[in-house]
Parts: sequence; C-alpha cells; structure tokens
Amino acid sequence: MISPVIRRIIARFVFFSGLLLMAFGSVYFLETFPGTFRFSVVFAFLSVIIGVLCAVLALKLNKRSLYLFFAAFFILLGFFLFFFTLKIIPMTFSQVWPFLSVFTGLALFPAGWHRYGKIKIGYVVSSLAFIVLGCLLLIFSFDVVQFTFKKFILQWWPLILVLAGAILVLISLGTKSKPGDVK
Repeated sequence: MISPVIRRIIARFVFFSGLLLMAFGSVYFLETFPGTFRFSVVFAFLSVIIGVLCAVLALKLNKRSLYLFFAAFFILLGFFLFFFTLKIIPMTFSQVWPFLSVFTGLALFPAGWHRYGKIKIGYVVSSLAFIVLGCLLLIFSFDVVQFTFKKFILQWWPLILVLAGAILVLISLGTKSKPGDVK
C-alpha cells in the first residue's frame, strides 16, 4: 500500500514530467516547420502552460471560477498562437487581434457556470457582449465593410447607447432579490 505522501510526490512528478514533455515536444515539433520564430513558439507554449496551471489552481483553491476563466482564456490564446505560428491562420496579427475579445467572452461561460452551478444571465450577457464586440471588430479588421471603424462610431453611436442600455436591462432582469431585501 502506497502512503498518501508518496502518492502526492508521484502525482507531482508525473504532472511536471507531462509539462516538460509538452514543452520539448511543442518546441521540436514547431521547429520542423520553416519560418517559425522561437519567441512565438515559446510564447504560445507558455500561454498553454499558464492555462493548465490555472486549471490546476481552479481544482485546488477557493477562487475556482476566476482561475477557470484564466485557464480557458490562456488555453484558447495558446492554441490560437500555435495556429498563428504554424501559419494555419494566414493573416497578420493586426487583423486577428479582435479574437482576444472573443476568447474573453468564451472564457466567461465556464467560469460563470462553475461559480453558480447553472447558467446566470449576468455571465451570459457579458460573454455575449465580448463575443459580439470581437466579431464587430473582426468585420472592420478583415475589411468586410467599405467604411472605417471611426466612421461607423460617428454615425452609429446612438445604436451603441441602445445596445449598452439593453445589456444593462438584461443584467438587471437576471438578478433576483433575496427575501428580506429592501424594495
């Protein structure tokens, strides 16, 4: 029978061995592709590692939803950077940076679900707001429309106020008052 202390040491050894194997495998795999830069490979790998470590912290600590948000965000960012480094995404970073907003919205979903054990309207509305903002910025980034973002803001700013008000109304409808609260 293995003691709990030895079991914990073996588990940590296996965990860190897995991280090292991921690091070496990723670096050597990406170096086989011509035109990849070591810095971008290391940055992509570090993003995935930070995401994995945040996932581990989400399992071990009290602030689980916060760590789960960072875990999802950094894992999405790391894989995005891997694809960008491998040139599977054949665009410049100035075109695809709005994906960071989309990743933020996608990372809020599991964090909100984990925190409350169900889907809460506050997290869903916030998530969708980040995703819509990222998609809107991607439209301008990929030059899908013929006018600039500045011209869009100057012409459509009242619509932005209406959308912001709708988001606030949806969030307020999703919050329930507790018994005993002053109305």
